[in-house]
Amino acid sequence: TSDDRNTTVDLVRKVAKEVFIPFTVGGGIRTIDDFKVLLREGADKISVNSAAILNPQLISDAADKLGSQCVVVAIDAKRNSDGHWSIYKNGGRVDMHMDAVEWAMKAEKLGAGEILLTSMDEDGQKKGYDIALTKAISDSVSIPVIASGGAGCMEDFLHAFKEGGADAALAASLFHFNEISIKELKDYLRENGISVRL
Repeated sequence: TSDDRNTTVDLVRKVAKEVFIPFTVGGGIRTIDDFKVLLREGADKISVNSAAILNPQLISDAADKLGSQCVVVAIDAKRNSDGHWSIYKNGGRVDMHMDAVEWAMKAEKLGAGEILLTSMDEDGQKKGYDIALTKAISDSVSIPVIASGGAGCMEDFLHAFKEGGADAALAASLFHFNEISIKELKDYLRENGISVRL
């Protein structure tokens, strides 16, 4: 989004041919037509951040025409000096001076089916998810919340679920560099009372 590029439709098509689990596509999505093209090419869900902030009607239009289940509102949040969190657009570059909890509640009212919540403070730190932020959002909405930003070990995922109230947890580098295997993590979570599909 920050470079004003469109999502690579060809890439989505190629991934859909190879991957047989649900996958979400985000970045550069601005219109309902963008949603339709990507869903037609095999994406299961579409994630919007900047476009939804600039045009909240996009959330309700997409939910009305395509169903809430495929509308994911991504929230990049950073803690303010007053202890609350602001949302950012353009890949975390522009502070919108809007409260993250209020924005999550508005997104749900407009028809979002999920919140993808990234803590900009914790992202890449590998010290654990921002539990306070995750809990604040999870407690304020009834739709699923995906915790993102900060996973460094298996216990971090457990904390996101048990203390943060997250419905799912996202990690990148831990899996990309094989620091934790997905199977190992799922086994650990199940042993600790989290319902996961093995």
